[in-house]
Amino acid sequence: MEKRIAKINISSAGGTAAKGAKTCKVTLPTSWMNELGIGEECRDVELSFDGKQIVISRHLTGEEFAVQKILDGHDVRLLRFYDGDKLCTVIYADFTDKTLTTENHVDDPVKTAFGNNALPTWVDFQAFLEERCVPRQRAGLREYLETIGVSEYDPLEIIQKTAGRMAEDHQWLEMEVLK
Repeated sequence: MEKRIAKINISSAGGTAAKGAKTCKVTLPTSWMNELGIGEECRDVELSFDGKQIVISRHLTGEEFAVQKILDGHDVRLLRFYDGDKLCTVIYADFTDKTLTTENHVDDPVKTAFGNNALPTWVDFQAFLEERCVPRQRAGLREYLETIGVSEYDPLEIIQKTAGRMAEDHQWLEMEVLK
């Protein structure tokens, strides 16, 4: 592992930032960026902060994410979220390490799976799946589950049977297991 010492450039934020706001920047070695596949054509990165360290990684496309996870032997599912016949969001979900990445195909956040949330977590994904199902507290839930052929309340299994269709909208899901 190569290490370097760098200085953070701290300056006034400017623009519409609050009075006294600052911005922080660091210059990274071009050789490191090249090795990560980051350059003029591909500049998107993900920043992670755990309270002690910052990690910078290249933002993978959904397909790159899926290929990497499948090569690692993970259970990866592809979910396509539609509004009517319009594809709105593609979700690549790794059920092994409980991570995901998404690609939105519409600009209207109301039509996307996670709204303005560009980096949803596994908890966000689970909540989204449950939103596309009959509520857990619904009267007659047991009969409903029996009717659709599901033995217990499992949002993923319910969505496989119902495509996540709800009476109050035209949104639905299709799912496939990637190999």
